[in-house]
Amino acid sequence: MFALLARLFYLGVLQRHFLLSQSAARSLRQVPISAHRGMITDRLGEPLAISTPVDSLWINPQIFQATPRQLQQLADLLQLPVMDIQAKIKSSGKREFLYLKRGMSPNRAQSIAALHLPGVFFQREFRRFYPEGEVDAQLLGFTNIDDQGQEGLELAYNQWLRGVSGRKEVLKDRLGHTISNITVLRQPKDGDDLALSIDQRIQYQAYFALKQAVEQSGASSGSVVVLDTRTGEVLAMANAPSFNPNMRKGHDASYRNRAITDVYEPGSTIKPFNLTLALTSGKYTPQSMIDTRPGWMNVDGHIIRDTESNGVINLTQLLQKSSNVGAAKVMLSLDPQNYWNILNAVGFGHSTGTAFPGEATGSLPFHRVWRRTAIATLAFGYGIAITPLQLAQAYAVLANDGLKRQLSLLRINQPPLAKRVLNADAVKQVVQMMETVVAPGGTGVRARVAGYRVAGKTGTAYMMGPGGYDKHRFVASFVGFAPVSNPRLVVAVVMKGLTKHYYGGEVPAPVFAKVM
Repeated sequence: MFALLARLFYLGVLQRHFLLSQSAARSLRQVPISAHRGMITDRLGEPLAISTPVDSLWINPQIFQATPRQLQQLADLLQLPVMDIQAKIKSSGKREFLYLKRGMSPNRAQSIAALHLPGVFFQREFRRFYPEGEVDAQLLGFTNIDDQGQEGLELAYNQWLRGVSGRKEVLKDRLGHTISNITVLRQPKDGDDLALSIDQRIQYQAYFALKQAVEQSGASSGSVVVLDTRTGEVLAMANAPSFNPNMRKGHDASYRNRAITDVYEPGSTIKPFNLTLALTSGKYTPQSMIDTRPGWMNVDGHIIRDTESNGVINLTQLLQKSSNVGAAKVMLSLDPQNYWNILNAVGFGHSTGTAFPGEATGSLPFHRVWRRTAIATLAFGYGIAITPLQLAQAYAVLANDGLKRQLSLLRINQPPLAKRVLNADAVKQVVQMMETVVAPGGTGVRARVAGYRVAGKTGTAYMMGPGGYDKHRFVASFVGFAPVSNPRLVVAVVMKGLTKHYYGGEVPAPVFAKVM
């Protein structure tokens, strides 16, 4: 009796605070309160990425109990082999927390809960869903199982979108079931929504026009960029082939936003800047004559060719027929440093400032001593590496009479101030010359849009291979803007890996016409 009284005094008086704290530690728990990730929308409020509630199933292996029949029912609902579940439990050791399945639909979670298995618990989380699927996949990117951005704009604006989880204190019984909510220690803060500059109507049309062209032409990939010249907003940025971000498997090249991360040599789409320099120098006018006979020329042992001999032509015809010989002759008569300055000013060799993860700056080499071959080949787009977005940005400068604006992937209310980077008079003359490219006799006649004046340029270049240029695979492009009377939209189409019908006026030009 004395021993029992002594023990009672020891536990009830001397050890009271310690035992109460231990009891609370075993019954009071702090659990997270999930925060809702912000929604991504297009410029008109159409949802492009939303977070939907899901349930994650976890077990306490120390108290988990199930008959063979119940275990088989659980495995069927989880779509997992029974052996996998048993192996996970066996390898958990003395752990009291083990995920079995994350991101289940609430309906499936209810079916599992109906089994009434000891040691089985659920945690409410959110899963990202992309209503437009493959159409915006590379631009938006995706999140991981914890709803954290991993690629694309989901990664770039993760801090803005993700929100902050809260915490609450709950009372649980010995089996881990929540008996009651005690108090909220920290309220969750939902993420903020993000409105993109993208117009999903244009994005949809651009993607499917490009996808069809890639499949029919046998191209390895393609990209389309659409810009609003008045604001610098990107209205569409599509790539093919694409992938479904809602059902990802592995990670391959289709995940890349090629319009902004991949570079290529632009070919003849660079020639309008060549002629802008020529007109700015005062040495040339649109009617200045260039002798391109016999259709090729030798520059320090390097042969430059046209597809055919164009004879004696003026600068306008040079652009219309896309003469490499004519462009090289004009460029060799001018200061190459001034040409480098123009290309640098319109954005080649620099980030576009969109903050997109993995954006390529391209390459615009600066030469202390310019070799004649480097000058001649740069005149028709070799020796420089750019992205499709940089190409569209440069043509937006032409569409704006030489004014350059900052690009944006987000919807903006006030257009940024423009900066003059090219001579306005020279640009206006070049734009008139570019109209002849889509006129009968021009290389881009298939880019015409009925009822609208269009200015643009075709481009074709060899692709790089393991041992240098691959003479059987090409990059073809068409870029332009409309209406010329008051330019509003720039559309750039770039397709890679073409082996037949590889000229810019054959495959990219019709895609341009559809999108524009």
